[in-house]
Amino acid sequence: MNKIVLTIAVAGILISCGKKQPVTEVMNPFFEKYDTPYEVPPFDKILNAHYLPAFTEGMTQHAAEIEAIAGNAEAPTFANTIEALDRSGDLLSRVSIVFFNVKEAHTNDSLNAIAEEVAPKLSQHHDAILLNETLFARVKAVYENRDSLTLTPEQMRLVTETYKGFVRGGANLPAEKKEELKKINEQLALLDLKFDKNLLAETNGFKLVLEDKADLAGLPENVVAGAAEEAKAAGMEGKWVFTLQKPSWIPFLTYSDKRELREKLYKAMYNRANNDNENDNKEVIRQYLKLRLQKANLMGYPNWASFVVDDNMAKTPENVYNLLTQVWTPAIARAKEEAADIQAMIDREGGNFKLESWDWWYYAEKVRKEKFNLDEEQLRPYFELNNVRDGVFGVANKLYGLTFTKMENMPLFHPECEVYEVKDGDGSFIGVLYMDYFPRASKKGGAWMTNYREQYTSPDGVNVRPVVSITCNFSKPVGDKPSLLSYDEVETLFHEFGHGLHGLLSQCTYKSLAGTNVPRDFVELPSQIMEHWVDQPEVLKMYARHYQTGEVIPQELIDKLDKAGKFNQGFATSEFIAAALLDMDYHTLTNADNIDVNAFELKAMEKIGLISQIIPRYRSTYFAHIFSWGYSSGYYAYTWSEVLDADAFEAFKEAGNIFDPAVAKAFRSNILEKGGTEDPMKLYLQFRGKEPNIQPLLKNRGLN
Repeated sequence: MNKIVLTIAVAGILISCGKKQPVTEVMNPFFEKYDTPYEVPPFDKILNAHYLPAFTEGMTQHAAEIEAIAGNAEAPTFANTIEALDRSGDLLSRVSIVFFNVKEAHTNDSLNAIAEEVAPKLSQHHDAILLNETLFARVKAVYENRDSLTLTPEQMRLVTETYKGFVRGGANLPAEKKEELKKINEQLALLDLKFDKNLLAETNGFKLVLEDKADLAGLPENVVAGAAEEAKAAGMEGKWVFTLQKPSWIPFLTYSDKRELREKLYKAMYNRANNDNENDNKEVIRQYLKLRLQKANLMGYPNWASFVVDDNMAKTPENVYNLLTQVWTPAIARAKEEAADIQAMIDREGGNFKLESWDWWYYAEKVRKEKFNLDEEQLRPYFELNNVRDGVFGVANKLYGLTFTKMENMPLFHPECEVYEVKDGDGSFIGVLYMDYFPRASKKGGAWMTNYREQYTSPDGVNVRPVVSITCNFSKPVGDKPSLLSYDEVETLFHEFGHGLHGLLSQCTYKSLAGTNVPRDFVELPSQIMEHWVDQPEVLKMYARHYQTGEVIPQELIDKLDKAGKFNQGFATSEFIAAALLDMDYHTLTNADNIDVNAFELKAMEKIGLISQIIPRYRSTYFAHIFSWGYSSGYYAYTWSEVLDADAFEAFKEAGNIFDPAVAKAFRSNILEKGGTEDPMKLYLQFRGKEPNIQPLLKNRGLN
């Protein structure tokens, strides 16, 4: 049926474009099978003008498919209702997945305008499906008869998740409440765009421009060279420019001897979208909180967090607060000790000032060097990007037998991308992996993994393999030096690659359950467990090679890295948990009227006793995770998953081999391949044989 509809759609577009135009001018790449290696999106052929027609036709086709499912004269079955729903919307999925992924990684004014036009339409389309009473009646009938059907565990999960999706989408609401819900969803969709647009404008809108070489005091050579290149690119050759991209501001905060400049840059970073200008996000946040609370109340929940967490492993906000408190208490105690150590150093040096947040990075690095004779710049030469990437590939090969072969002449969504063909140990095709490493003005901040095609099994039994993309904002190559990563960036690459493996190794039947389509507080398990291999001595010797000499990282440096491994964990853990608690405090509100964002944040931090020398990992107005990126009431998920990943890595250690084949096979088959096909705790128990506990997490962070 899809092929018939698609043929008619293409014919209609060709006719509507006029009579004698060349085919190349009228063909829309989304309306035909991708004629590319492994059918990756033909980025080189997709024009901005192709998106809106494809969205429009995609929604039209999908609506027709939904109508056919809902109007089926046969009694509802798993195949003609639940499975048919999961298979529907192919064209809309194809255009959506390309458009929104490209917009995140390489946006422009045209894409932003398209997003603002299409977002409310997609919201309306989505609601029209979930609030279709005839369709829901069929879904409900299958759900209520599920135990009498002969279903596989994956099919049973699909029935349950589909029914739950309709209920959580408002299917049980009375007619007037459904209309209210539709309006809320439309407004929330537009707020996501506005929040991100404001944040990107603020991130790109500030530059610390230095003209006096004396202002570069303390900065390593590569940082200075990077700032010079940034200035040159901005048309200010001969000066030095520092930006609000992490590879720029973090080294400056860590090494600059100029306290007043550290303060200026840090304040610019943490006041993004909080400057009472056209890019201010405070009113956007107020609207988010009000609309989310209204939606939660419509759905029968006292607050937004209760609604969100009910669909996660944690189940209740109380369970989230309980976990975060268990970590917060020892973390803030350790942070106070660290602050005292730093203040003592300031006093010894005759600083005659009290430690402030813009001092912490600088003095923490000095304390680390004093205590462990180790600083970041000793490590960077050993963390050349290509070597680290090959190290990540090597870990995946040792664990799962995977191989990665670079593919040339592939369609790219940006010229800097790399593409890899991924194969299994037996030579069978696993998927395609895109890698996009460096910051640019058109890319949002942070690092993430996404799919340009989900894994699934087609109706005729073909295992359709995924196209996965990993996007980062790492330190760029400078002059004749390659990209040399910080230790934090190395961890980030391993982390995102863990997500990538979750997508690549998926072996599921249905798209909606495949790969990373799992509860928010389970999805970070595959990513965070990969971080455990970063500092293992035998792994370091695989990838940590000096970029000039090829020398393997010396054992002396490995020993220093090990001894300093728990250094500054009070700060790192406290800033993170503070942000997670801020997220929960916002979303457990039962009255969201007239919220003063800055005052609320300050009160929330005072309540938990966050010391003034530390700010939360993300302040409200640039906390994109919880406002526009889908982690609302879910930032805690990293910590929840850390309980799992710390315990899971213990299984490798208990086996006496961090590459133990049996443990790796169990993790792959029970976690990485299964997606969301079963309850996440059941999957974890199948892998580990017992429930996790928090002690390995606390031990790893030196908080036990």
